[in-house]
Amino acid sequence: MKRLIFEEDLETITAALTKDAQVLTGKTVLMTGAAGFLGNYIVGVLQRFNKTLPQPCKIIAIDNYLTGTKNQLVAINDPNIKTIEADVRFPLTISEPVDYIIHAAGLASPVYYKKYPLETLEVAVLGTKNMLELAKEKKAKSFLFFSSSEIYGDPDPNFIPTPETYRGNVSCLGPRACYDESKRLGETLCMIYHQLHNVPVKIVRPFNVYGPGMKVNDYRVVPMFLTSAIAGKNLPVHDKGNQTRAFCYITDATVGFLKVLLSSQNGEVYNVGSDAEEINMVSLANMVAELFDNKVKPELIKYPETYPADEPRRRSPDLTKIKTRLQYQPTIDLRNGLKRTLDWYREIIK
Repeated sequence: MKRLIFEEDLETITAALTKDAQVLTGKTVLMTGAAGFLGNYIVGVLQRFNKTLPQPCKIIAIDNYLTGTKNQLVAINDPNIKTIEADVRFPLTISEPVDYIIHAAGLASPVYYKKYPLETLEVAVLGTKNMLELAKEKKAKSFLFFSSSEIYGDPDPNFIPTPETYRGNVSCLGPRACYDESKRLGETLCMIYHQLHNVPVKIVRPFNVYGPGMKVNDYRVVPMFLTSAIAGKNLPVHDKGNQTRAFCYITDATVGFLKVLLSSQNGEVYNVGSDAEEINMVSLANMVAELFDNKVKPELIKYPETYPADEPRRRSPDLTKIKTRLQYQPTIDLRNGLKRTLDWYREIIK
């Protein structure tokens, strides 16, 4: 079941990108953060593309495994995949040509970036600079930087849904600054390299992506609710549970990411997520409880000490730009996405 869910997801993604993927024929794609949640899906999709491309693309998969997991979903005994265990905060020497770079290395879970604040900052700044230098050296055809919706901070209510033009409401000294501010600076670095060196950068700002492959101990809300419910425990909702999010299932998000990577428009920033529904955490917990016949229920708790304060109250993307320019359209509703993720977790925990 676990493998089947992943394979079905990969098929959904590749079917949506068949025409876009042709440009990868015979090319080399380098990906940082390849062992992470998003990385597993993207590497898996690239493998799947190779079944139909006239000439397979080569994949260089880089991770230091600080939070990533080796061989979690993607089988790497593939002659077209080269794995490198490395920390991108330090310069890399890559001997082969590189056509596409996907820089997804980072610590996206608040618990982990509170635990590793310096590493979080450095991978988004030093790591990004190193990857941009590599793109410049290799004359890459496209460079994709994974930023975050967190760069918007706690948005003014007048900017919900939040467009790419919103400049943000972020504290440079706050408990989340190591992540928020480093992603903002990473974006600045990308635009400078685009302007000075014509590096073909694109930036994506993911909004609350979830799905199979998220670690059991990720500590973000979807895996926390699902693993608690499987264990027969009530669902821990921080504070009063009024915080809202718009969640995006991994297949929709991955289609968006790769559409941006393979587009011809450089120096652009795109929100990637779902604009179908904004839901508060109590309602999300109730939706999860329904999947368990309401044998578990939401339980309001204080924020744990391991969780950084200043959590944004609302998070919802304006997707006008990516929809109109790249014909992106999310299709998986939250309830079905949660069901698929739950099926995967039941296999993992069993």
